[in-house]
Amino acid sequence: MNKLMDKIGRLALLGLLFNVAFGAYNVVFGIITHSWWLLTVGIYYAILSIVRFVVLKTKGSGSFITKFTGVMLMLLSLPLVGTVILAVVRDRGMVMHEIVMIAMAVYSFTKITLAIINIIKSRKSASARLITLRNVSLADACVSIFALQRSMLVSFGEMSATDICIFNAVIGSAVCVIVFLLGLNLVRNKKIFFNTLNVKK
Repeated sequence: MNKLMDKIGRLALLGLLFNVAFGAYNVVFGIITHSWWLLTVGIYYAILSIVRFVVLKTKGSGSFITKFTGVMLMLLSLPLVGTVILAVVRDRGMVMHEIVMIAMAVYSFTKITLAIINIIKSRKSASARLITLRNVSLADACVSIFALQRSMLVSFGEMSATDICIFNAVIGSAVCVIVFLLGLNLVRNKKIFFNTLNVKK
């Protein structure tokens, strides 16, 4: 278990570094371009970084870590609703250079890979810390996918403005619900995501 914790901890630390860097990038460019979308996403990642840092550094009760993180994820789903509204009614995105899009894609798929690794490594574990880090990683990956999808539709797609709004609304709403449920999962302390089921024969 200690070795597993060390591996998960290193992955979580890597995710924390990604969060800090990506959050800073969004905040800086949000200020430069006067984009409320980038500012909101940057603030989201800043708060998520704080949550992940608390989980990694807190030595106290696993129950406290789990419930604290669950509440924070549920609260973070609220500003996510704001990003979805912005993506639909005001800031549908701007065309980005191919290099920037490639960098975003690499970042997003790295987050997905880390989240999948966390799921695999923690699926048979009862550790509150591992399950908490897994849910944070999933919430992180979901928002990354939404941000990537939003930018790709504008930069590479040939869809109409109406279709882009629909895609942003559908994917964004799904992400908000998933993040909220991940938080609720931790608050209720029930393994409802990606855990193996032991069926008695």
